[in-house]
Amino acid sequence: MVRTIPEKENLSIEFKSDIEGFNENDLVAEIVGMTNTEGGYLYLGVEDDGSITGLSEKHRDPIGLMALVANKTVPSVAVRAEILEETGNEVMQIAIPMSRTIVATSDGKIQRRRLKADGTPENVPMYPFEIPNRLSTLNMLDFSAQILEGATIDDLDERERVRLRNIIRYRKGDNSLLELNDMELDKALRIVTEDSSGIHPTVTGMLLIGKEERLEELMPTAKAMFQVLEGTKIRKNEQLSKPLLATFELFEEYIKAWNPEREMEYGLFRVPIPEFSEAALREGLVNAFCHRDYTILQSVRVAIEDEGLTISSPGGFVEGVNIKNLLTVEPHGRNQTLADALKRIGLAEKTGRGIDRIFEGSIVYGRPLPDYSESTSTYVKLFIQRAEPDLQFTKMISNEENRLGRSLPINSLLILSCLQSHRRLDINSISNVVNISESRTKQNIEKLVEAGLVEAVGSNRSREYILSAKVYKEQDNVVGYIRQTGIDSLKYEELIVELATRQNGFVSRENVVDLLNVTQPQAYRLLKKLVKKERLEMVGAGRKARYRLIK
Repeated sequence: MVRTIPEKENLSIEFKSDIEGFNENDLVAEIVGMTNTEGGYLYLGVEDDGSITGLSEKHRDPIGLMALVANKTVPSVAVRAEILEETGNEVMQIAIPMSRTIVATSDGKIQRRRLKADGTPENVPMYPFEIPNRLSTLNMLDFSAQILEGATIDDLDERERVRLRNIIRYRKGDNSLLELNDMELDKALRIVTEDSSGIHPTVTGMLLIGKEERLEELMPTAKAMFQVLEGTKIRKNEQLSKPLLATFELFEEYIKAWNPEREMEYGLFRVPIPEFSEAALREGLVNAFCHRDYTILQSVRVAIEDEGLTISSPGGFVEGVNIKNLLTVEPHGRNQTLADALKRIGLAEKTGRGIDRIFEGSIVYGRPLPDYSESTSTYVKLFIQRAEPDLQFTKMISNEENRLGRSLPINSLLILSCLQSHRRLDINSISNVVNISESRTKQNIEKLVEAGLVEAVGSNRSREYILSAKVYKEQDNVVGYIRQTGIDSLKYEELIVELATRQNGFVSRENVVDLLNVTQPQAYRLLKKLVKKERLEMVGAGRKARYRLIK
């Protein structure tokens, strides 16, 4: 019989022994810890090592247990409990929802769940300073809008306000802000807020234009680090506690110094192609500073290494965001007031879709997609790989965008990038690779087919998609196109004829070897058959002979 109960504990799976009757208050505390984290399942009657030992007599009532939990949690947690039978023993499975607020036991104990160094889970207290972090992650609290305790108007730096105005002017921010006096500007961007005791700087205000020494004193979490490593050698290692605008400009300067360019010929022009897209890096930096968790005593880290560039920021993805839906989820972040200010002054993408620019920055140069796979529940990590640009792919994208007079949508770019790297896929496979629904994938592919960038091969259920013949031709890769349209030993002769047709009526023995992955003698025999059938005629002699298509 297949075991239905998990073998091991993790953040959302907990085992509790019930041989001696597990204490009910401790059980409620465990449930509180789980509901304050990710929710999950608690199995009563299972040992820590996963062995099933069964329920005690006092815990054989699922309805009574659900009532117990509801009565001993504030606000009440509605769990679902049922008895399962495994290996001849009964186990209580308790399904615990993830709470949308902070839950405590009825005697005031607030718990959360975490993983220890060895990967096993444990319940620990949720301390007061962690509560804003949790509420912020659940989008129940905007930490950046709060008054910063201990800060006064005198802690705002006039020089940073001048910098802010310059950024609005040169980054094409909201020009109406430039018409405001300083106090009006501060209120418009919620740099300050007013209550019954007067006007006070907010967290956003101190982060943007606070004096460095006061920011370091009042918000020691607002630090950033820039590193350059070549092999094991550290070329640059600097930690800053400056306000965000100053830090942002400084990091842009640092990155520019370590971001070499190469040139691509495009018509009569030579177009510079940077190692890392400047627009993508700018959005990556904005996201790191804007959506980080400022209650965690860690730094935003930017590191340029041999393999590529990494931007990591404290705090995992906010509730509802994960690696698979990054490009499709509705825009929302951890620090909405800070995000709104950065949009209005021109640093952040006004639509809230800065993530699109990050992916676009790699795709348009034919490079691997940005990688968020090393992100965890405690930090978000963006990795942009160093890679040579695919110049022909870049030209294809540029030509199409020039024809349209606008940029290609991000979903179209993702599909083109997918077909460039995977060559030939069906709708379902493309949908899985690019994390777009099948219906939206199909809609975008149909538009790309109409534009002549993609074409279908096969029919009905076996239909797959490849980059079009036009794209392969522009990339000077006719052989690659023919190979993707399907190679079958019964079609060898037709494929050779098709290749000759696409090469101005000529084909060589080397062409056939490259096309069909056959040996020289095999290629010779195939060409000889086509000559005998009077579909080709040989021009020249020996190894330099070519074969001309007979029309």
